[in-house]
Amino acid sequence: MAALPPDALTTTAAPSLAVLRAPAEILFGAGQRRALPWVAARFGHRALICADPFLVGTPEFVEALEGLAAAGIETAIYSDIVPELPADGIAPAVEAARRVDADMVIAIGGGSSIDLAKVTATLLTHGGAVSEYYGEFAVPGPIMPVIAMPTTAGTGSEVTPVAVLTDADRGSKVGISSPYLIPVVAICDPELTYTCPPSVTVASGADALTHCIEALTAVRREATSGLAAERVFVGKSALTDQLALAGIRSIVAGLERAKDHPRDADARASVMYGALLGGLAFGTAGTAAAHALQYPVGAATHSPHGIGVGILLPAVMAYNASARSEEHAMIAREFGGKGSTDELAAAAPGLVGDFLARVGVPRSLADIGFPSDRLEWAAEQGTRAVRLSENNPVPLTVDGALRILTAAHAGGAAAPLPPQGSGDDTVPSAAPLQRAEAK
Repeated sequence: MAALPPDALTTTAAPSLAVLRAPAEILFGAGQRRALPWVAARFGHRALICADPFLVGTPEFVEALEGLAAAGIETAIYSDIVPELPADGIAPAVEAARRVDADMVIAIGGGSSIDLAKVTATLLTHGGAVSEYYGEFAVPGPIMPVIAMPTTAGTGSEVTPVAVLTDADRGSKVGISSPYLIPVVAICDPELTYTCPPSVTVASGADALTHCIEALTAVRREATSGLAAERVFVGKSALTDQLALAGIRSIVAGLERAKDHPRDADARASVMYGALLGGLAFGTAGTAAAHALQYPVGAATHSPHGIGVGILLPAVMAYNASARSEEHAMIAREFGGKGSTDELAAAAPGLVGDFLARVGVPRSLADIGFPSDRLEWAAEQGTRAVRLSENNPVPLTVDGALRILTAAHAGGAAAPLPPQGSGDDTVPSAAPLQRAEAK
């Protein structure tokens, strides 16, 4: 990837705060999947592999198994994995790992496979019920090594401290959030995304772009020495800003071509690299209103997560405009915008919306079947995801959430709020959040 020009890295983040949580090792590039055997051999001799069911039997998967066997690693495969990972689907994976006496868990697949690996490793190490780990900082210590090898370019789960599950008893998604969940190694091979259908490429890419933009525009918290111990998502900082902006550039450069030409090596590498950077950025900075509001939208429409956040993103950006004009101007430049900082900032939501529509994301919530009579319900539900709503740079009230949802339902952008206060938007740190919320 080309080096970024110095002026592109300028942000308003306080240089006194730079926070990053990440795997011990990241391997990125075409063919890096073949590093799996020697990577795994450093962590033990028996592995549970959590794999998407359609991958089992593919040449790439068979090659991985043969390489692991040649390295002296015994494997058991668990592939009964479905999207929107159900909490009651964890126990069979844990039992499969126990049968082989696994000393590591390897994930090969999309976000659900990687999240399953994280939770399985947690239960193998610490025992108990899945629900005991809902919320932040509930994992008491390091977990069994997890090696993540994503086959989609979007979730960023290969580098994040979060696993998202669907709890049928609660009727909602829940999150397990802890730095201990970060995989020890992430192996990102864009060749594994060649077979992703266009719909998956678009939804995953929209999710990755939203990760980058929400991380770049997240709340800025007071730089106390205890901040990283108090929150898993600490808000934007100098390091996450760099990663998020570079991730936007990479996704914009490759997503449209990756959708139209699935085996374009440069396009696939560009999108996967952007998704990786987005995962690193939001895994520390956090996501915000678009993710908070997607959960009720997704529950009502059963639409892909990335499509939901992509539809909501322009309206969320407009809502946050008064607090993030400089960041919005940077974003607009990555989409080809020209003009003054004020002109660019005003254009940013529309430029993002036009790009997403061009690659195939619907313009409105109405387009994915979300009923207008449930907008108030979604606003109330979304603001209950406090860990996400508190990460928004403009406070996400129920009224504000309704403005965003109403605009997104009509296929437009929410009117920005007038500027308030002195311009210093740094918020105090707070006590740890012990809430069972999704990423």
